Amino acid sequence: MRIGKRTSSPLRKKAKKGFGGYPVATAAFYGPTADKATKVAVGIVVTEGAEPTVLERWFSGESDVRFDEDILQEIVDFLAEHEVKSVVMTDRLIGCPHEEGIDYPEGQSCPECPYWAGRDRWMGDRIH
Repeated sequence: MRIGKRTSSPLRKKAKKGFGGYPVATAAFYGPTADKATKVAVGIVVTEGAEPTVLERWFSGESDVRFDEDILQEIVDFLAEHEVKSVVMTDRLIGCPHEEGIDYPEGQSCPECPYWAGRDRWMGDRIH
């Protein structure tokens, strides 16, 4: 499911405005399958070509974070706190919510999210 089909979130609205300058927030969504986002990671990039200076993550075991009003409000508040002028976000989930090398060994598939094993996380297509 693409982001924004079920609701027009304030985050989606900010992303649709296009580039308005720096700082830029990047938002990426993750879930155990391509249908439900249980994690969103938002990074703040202050200048062109820089790495994010701040990275925050929100999780939900129950709701889809793309449509959770409380989480979306926390993200909007986070963006305001960092005076974000632009938002760039993925239009789909780009992998499982677990982190390689932290939640499971480097180079392996996540044992909790078999859906993503052998998939291109950007396109969702099977690669093996």
